[in-house]
Amino acid sequence: MEIKIDDLTGHDVIKLVGEHLQGMGVHSPPESIHALNLEELKKPDITFWSVWEEEQLMGCGALKELDDQHGEIKSMRTSSLHLRKGVARELLGFIIAEAKRRGYRKLSLETGSMDAFKPARKLYTSFGFQYCKPFSDYKEDPNSLFMSLDL
Repeated sequence: MEIKIDDLTGHDVIKLVGEHLQGMGVHSPPESIHALNLEELKKPDITFWSVWEEEQLMGCGALKELDDQHGEIKSMRTSSLHLRKGVARELLGFIIAEAKRRGYRKLSLETGSMDAFKPARKLYTSFGFQYCKPFSDYKEDPNSLFMSLDL
């Protein structure tokens, strides 16, 4: 698996981000969707990575800088062709290492409270993330759960 910074211009990456947004729409009401579109993912406070095996896109994820000590995980998605191959685990470990390298003291995320998000929540807890109150600009929402990891 190769994880590399991505400029979000490749067809496969654009398609995967679209699938991510569509998936959020299936499982969450519109007011509870916090996934970012392509233009939002290109903002300077966000680093976006894609995961590849040779020419096949396996997944993606991003790290948003909230401040110089706090980052947020965004847009974690494994391609449906590569589920249960350890893509998300590899990428999450990579993002945590990058957050530490940047000197962040905390890494946070928002995910859905519905059953469809249970595998993601299980992954995050396996890395030591704990449930927390909303952070940054988030508000309490019965469709959202918030997690953080002290680094």
